[in-house]
Order: sequence, then structure tokens, then C-alpha cells
Amino acid sequence: MNLIREGSFLTLHYRLLGPAGDELVSTFEGPPATLTLGSGALAPAMEQRLVGLAEGARTGFDLAPGEAFGERNPELLQKVKLALLREIGDPDASYAVGDVVQFPTPDGQASYAGVVREVGGDGASGPTGSQAWLLFDFNHPLAGQAVRFEVHVIGVL
Repeated sequence: MNLIREGSFLTLHYRLLGPAGDELVSTFEGPPATLTLGSGALAPAMEQRLVGLAEGARTGFDLAPGEAFGERNPELLQKVKLALLREIGDPDASYAVGDVVQFPTPDGQASYAGVVREVGGDGASGPTGSQAWLLFDFNHPLAGQAVRFEVHVIGVL
């Protein structure tokens, strides 16, 4: 019987449930996922729970708040001037609270996302003028929250 260890190639179904028990991600209704343990396809805390499981195992794990996706970091709340957003993105775009905006990495090879939490402006120009800004939250949406990770290990190589 094959047991999962660091570097194992896995075929599995998994489900991630949010703090209220709502299903966030699931592969159970479609094709299974394939991944190499340790490649970063899953959060490290989830990968650690898989180590030692046998092929065919079906189980679930409750992860404490912050364990799966880290604690919320107040330093990841950042104000960004609207002028800069227009410079690096679509100059005609409009933004509202709850919007997810992609930002390029400094090398331009990838991107990261931020959620608009507040739209504001300094001075008389208001939220559309030259002093307009948006407050972005760059924390993972599940940071600081408890989640449940359920898995069915189909194959281990």
C-alpha cells in the first residue's frame, strides 16, 4: 500500500469548506486533481495533513483560524492612488468596493490580486479627482478563518 510522503505524485478529490460550512472548492463532481506534494498546489497546512495517508483514504481535517491561509495582516491593507491604477491598467476603469483587481509583479512576469475595501479622496477633488485613492486588501480572502479540508486519495506514486 502506497503512503503519501513529501514529493509524492497524487491523484485525489478534495473539497474546501469555509467557516460557515459553505463549499468553496470541490473536485468531487468532476475530474480529480493531480499534484506533486510540496509543489505549492495546496496550502502547506493542507499538504502536511496528507502526509502518511494511504491510497484509498477518505478523511477530513478542520484547520484552525489562520492555519490554512495565514493570519490577517493589517500591513496588507494599502492605499493606492487612482492615478497610479490608471497608469498601470485601464485608464477608463471604474472601481467599487468588493472589486478584485490584478496588479503586475515588479518583473511583469506574474500578478497578484487585491480587493477594494474603500474608495476615497483627499481634499476637494473627491473620489474621482487627482487625489482619489482606493484601499486594497492584499490578504488571502480566507486569511484568519477556520476551514475544513476533505479528501479522497485515489492514487499515490
